[in-house]
Amino acid sequence: MGEGFIVVLALLAFAVITLLKGVRIVPQGMEWIVERLGKYHGTLHPGLNILIPYLDQVSYKLVTKDIILDVQEQEVITKDNAVILINAIAFIKITDPIKAVYGVTDFSEAIRNMIMTTLRSIAGDMQLDEALTSRDRIKAKLREAIADEAIDWGLTVKSVEIQDIKPSESMVKAMEAQASAERERKAMVTKAEGTKQAAILQAEARLEAARRDAEAQVTLADASAEAIKRVAAAIGPGDLPAMYLLGEKYIMAMGKLADSQNAKTIVLPADIQDTLRGLLGRIKA
Repeated sequence: MGEGFIVVLALLAFAVITLLKGVRIVPQGMEWIVERLGKYHGTLHPGLNILIPYLDQVSYKLVTKDIILDVQEQEVITKDNAVILINAIAFIKITDPIKAVYGVTDFSEAIRNMIMTTLRSIAGDMQLDEALTSRDRIKAKLREAIADEAIDWGLTVKSVEIQDIKPSESMVKAMEAQASAERERKAMVTKAEGTKQAAILQAEARLEAARRDAEAQVTLADASAEAIKRVAAAIGPGDLPAMYLLGEKYIMAMGKLADSQNAKTIVLPADIQDTLRGLLGRIKA
């Protein structure tokens, strides 16, 4: 009685296990690859599926929804030998589960490495400024370059987005130093230009002052000549007009000297009286 019960219980357990192995329910958004005796046999789609227990085996479970692949940040050397950091994110979908499983060892790692390699190639053919401002071009070229390989692996690349493109830390320091040097150069040029303009203006000012001084001297000379002519007309020809004007200027100069606030003592020439007496006497004569 005890041995029979154990046998019945074992047969019942075997039947339950066999049933569980033969009936598989695949969730929505997934497809399972079934192998029979180590060889591809079929693909299980979402819903209830029946297998032959112990012969059929679910070897791979694939997600048929869009898959997000994060492509890690990497250093890229541009055409002008600048170092930039670039990373991306890819959205792919499995369209052929058989190729995705048997066409490549790890389709996620394969497509990620291909994106990284292609990014280095595309950015490496660009100048630094071009790479930093051409995300759409890089994205379009990247998607075009990996599309054929993705199809061979049973994948469809729906989109590839460039998350970030930026200069490396060393490049940022170099760019800051370059910008600082450029600002200093512009400041020096501006200062030199200002000094040049100031020198030109000073030279022009000296030239204008000299010209005006010359014009003033000519005007004074003309005035003196006119004064001599008028005095000569009034008191007669000869040396008298010139002596008269000289005496007049002499007296005016002495008057200004006497009116000066700094003048404490006025020293007059010893012959001033004789000079004036002679001058006035000659004029009276």
